[in-house]
Amino acid sequence: MKAFVLENGKQYVKEMEDPVAGKNEVVVRLKAAGLNRRDLYIPNRVGDKKEALILGSDGAGIIDSIGEGVTNVAIGDEVIINPSLRWFENTDAPSKEFDLLGMPDHGTFAEKIVLSEEQVEKKPSYLSWEEAGVLALSALTGYRALFTKGSIREGETVFIPGAGSGVSTYMIQFAKNIGAKVIVTSRSEAKREKVKELGADIVLDTNSDWNKQLENEQIDLVIESVGRATFNRSLSVLKKGGKIVTFGATTEDTIELNLRNFFYGQYQLLGTTMGSREELREMLKHMEHYQMHPVLDRTFPIEQTQEALDFLKDSKQFGKIAISIP
Repeated sequence: MKAFVLENGKQYVKEMEDPVAGKNEVVVRLKAAGLNRRDLYIPNRVGDKKEALILGSDGAGIIDSIGEGVTNVAIGDEVIINPSLRWFENTDAPSKEFDLLGMPDHGTFAEKIVLSEEQVEKKPSYLSWEEAGVLALSALTGYRALFTKGSIREGETVFIPGAGSGVSTYMIQFAKNIGAKVIVTSRSEAKREKVKELGADIVLDTNSDWNKQLENEQIDLVIESVGRATFNRSLSVLKKGGKIVTFGATTEDTIELNLRNFFYGQYQLLGTTMGSREELREMLKHMEHYQMHPVLDRTFPIEQTQEALDFLKDSKQFGKIAISIP
């Protein structure tokens, strides 16, 4: 089969052996896969290992074969991949067995993938293959951040710095679906216009004075994924007693925090990453109820996966980037 791999420190498309389903496993013939910023960081973490690793965490396709004991799917079923490995119940944090698909296990940038039957879910029929292929990782991350950790409710206001990422485009839609007010920021004028079309109520230039612009707003929840560049600015616009949920740091990981200001403000700081299968299933029901679609920027063929990664690295996208696998 054709696959995009990391091998000896280099990334390219090569032929790999077709996977075979073992006991309680399924082989999925992938139709589409989705890029995530995680895919950009893995090469530095893996280094120059000789053995080829297939990259990619998100994907959707058709059950091609099943192993002994598989009962939840049949050959020909259309499924999405759940990249959140071995985290099934909605708990405060995953167990030590938790991992993400795409390292150390082979990922989704390939014509086929083998994985446990527990890691596939029925594909929503109203979604295209490309939409289904970019769905799980970003949407699940945003769903848990907003609802499980952030407890956002109708009538409340959420502030989301950095409006162009895939997770942000999901969170804007989730929040608007349940009647919350959404405030976002972006450096890009084009992206600011697009998030307005997506439903954001207030859209700010990242370089503007947030405190002045939002002096008449009460922000109940901040979802932070930018890191050092915006964390304290985000905290400064949060209401006293409000929550700030963080799941990423696209700028520097380390921040300086004035603890006295923090505890006087009675703020709540919550960390999160990915989510459980239980939350993924809730999220899929939410999306089907609202007939919600992922925001898809563009699709690259699998032969151009490196070009797709370069496009993502430059943050040129609005929403998600898909890989088509004919």
